Amino acid sequence: MKEKQSLEDDIRRLQKIVEELASGKLTLGESLKKYEEGVKLAQSCSSTLNEAQRKVELLMKKEGKYSL
Repeated sequence: MKEKQSLEDDIRRLQKIVEELASGKLTLGESLKKYEEGVKLAQSCSSTLNEAQRKVELLMKKEGKYSL
């Protein structure tokens, strides 16, 4: 089972994928694999950020300081 990477690690990997795709040096097949990996990473990052936002909102509500 693959160990969960940190958000920061996922963002760094996404940046590397973007650079590789932008280089124009990949074959179509390689590009599609990188793109698919990038989409999965972006979804994971989005999920992690949404979860963090929910936690912050919950904490702010508990403190009576919710204003988002």
